[in-house]
Amino acid sequence: MRQSEEQGQTSSSEANACQNCGRAARSGRTFVFRPPGADPAVAGTIKCALCGPRHRPMLRRSAIVAVVVGTILTLLNQGDGLFAGNWNNALYWKIPLTYCVPFLVATYGALTAARR
Repeated sequence: MRQSEEQGQTSSSEANACQNCGRAARSGRTFVFRPPGADPAVAGTIKCALCGPRHRPMLRRSAIVAVVVGTILTLLNQGDGLFAGNWNNALYWKIPLTYCVPFLVATYGALTAARR
């Protein structure tokens, strides 16, 4: 064991590892998540390509966006049929898809912004 590690300091490879699973961080396959409004110079949570898409705060924000945007789009696109009581079989796949699309777009946007 090196002396710097014995003193509690981390090596550069440990500092660039996924803080969730410990995988080595690679350029373009690593995400850095910072709290909202944080200075970009502040170190954030480093996650690998497998752990990044499962980052809970990001998923929570994406779900909120999906509920708000999905509800607005559903009312705009299917509102007349819903309020008239004309439920056809197509609505059973259109409405969930209307919520999935903004969720995926918000998640993709967050991951793209967090990529390093």
